[in-house]
Amino acid sequence: MNIILMGPPGAGKGTQAELIIADFPVPHISTGDMFREAVTNGTELGEEAKKYMDEGRLVPDEVTVGIIKERLAQDDCKKGFLLDGFPRTLVQAKALDEVMAELSKEIEVAINIAVPDEILIERLSSRVSCENCKAVYNLKLNAPEKEGICNKCGGKLVQRSDDQEETVRNRLNVYKEETNPLISYYHKKGNLKEIDGYQDTKNVYSDIKRVLGNL
Repeated sequence: MNIILMGPPGAGKGTQAELIIADFPVPHISTGDMFREAVTNGTELGEEAKKYMDEGRLVPDEVTVGIIKERLAQDDCKKGFLLDGFPRTLVQAKALDEVMAELSKEIEVAINIAVPDEILIERLSSRVSCENCKAVYNLKLNAPEKEGICNKCGGKLVQRSDDQEETVRNRLNVYKEETNPLISYYHKKGNLKEIDGYQDTKNVYSDIKRVLGNL
């Protein structure tokens, strides 16, 4: 099964991805991991991507799509894959369709975990992380045992600048501008499945597993 997993920051996408690959034997392919693998392997496209990453610039679509194609052509993707973090835009979605056609594959389902903005803002602006080991806590959902202190290493917990409320709102606005056309695209293709992310984690996964079980 060939799956795309979508969802805004704070929707719990990472947790759901872990649950999916625990039950379904497909590789979890995230954009960041894919870039790092291509750079480590020293591929031509990996070296090209590294130039942009080292300069703190976005990797152009043509390079990203090329790396995606290389990754999806690998043997472990023969029975399917879970794409996480790609595509992000309509242009990337159309390019992915071309790649899939060349590989004689198709996207079977695009799962979108939907959560109201105010809930996302509450979740994200309640996050803190350890200065030392980078462990992440949510003050409302999984607070540390001692206020301001990391359970794992005893380090100081701080709030990252990108988890402050104003920044979170801006991140969500950017996400929606990029992703709304993408959601419409997969809806028109008939393979979009909307999942209510404003539920308990287990219930969210139960809904996702039901969708995947019907493929």
